[in-house]
Amino acid sequence: MARVKGALATRKRRKKVLKLAKGYWGSKSRHFKMAKQAVMKSGNYAYIGRKQKKRDFRRLWISRINAACRANGTTYSAFMNGLKKAGITLNRKMLSEIAIADEAAFKALVEKAKASV
Repeated sequence: MARVKGALATRKRRKKVLKLAKGYWGSKSRHFKMAKQAVMKSGNYAYIGRKQKKRDFRRLWISRINAACRANGTTYSAFMNGLKKAGITLNRKMLSEIAIADEAAFKALVEKAKASV
């Protein structure tokens, strides 16, 4: 039986890592050992970043809603409490879009929220 050597699999694995490291600075894009470390680290950052993106957008939406609420004479917490009591179930993303795009509709929501508290 012929002896199987791992050259093909090794080359394939190294090419894959170096392709992922394309554009990295200096040796990180050329040397397998350094590229492997950089790709692993960047993968960790990407994984963490996908979680942080959700948090960051929620914070942005809340900031926008709060600013629009204060322009209409209420606070974010009072507004959200009023919406919940009024039975209006809009998520924060949609509320922030309404606050930006349609000020009259947002003002109507604020009035409903104030009335239900």
